[in-house]
Amino acid sequence: MPLVQLTIAAPRHLEEELVERFLARPDWASGFTLYAAEGCSHHAEGLSARERVRGRARRVAVQIILEAEHARALLDHLRETLPKPDVAWWIAPVGEFGRLA
Repeated sequence: MPLVQLTIAAPRHLEEELVERFLARPDWASGFTLYAAEGCSHHAEGLSARERVRGRARRVAVQIILEAEHARALLDHLRETLPKPDVAWWIAPVGEFGRLA
């Protein structure tokens, strides 16, 4: 099964909800990386006045390396349980993945 990198960018206030959903499905997301990010988009709905003035929004980004089939299942699960228009995602192929030790 090919590996992919699923990246999800969401408003920071959704971070705990996302983590809870990942932890509830270790068969899909056995490990992931979270980091603070900022996003810039033409979609301004839901942005605070400060974010509109700054021209970017505070986001949390999540990266998960997993099997392609599991990425699609996880996305379907998130669409059902967390249907938010301000959550973006993308999938990229992974050539190799491993650990140094």
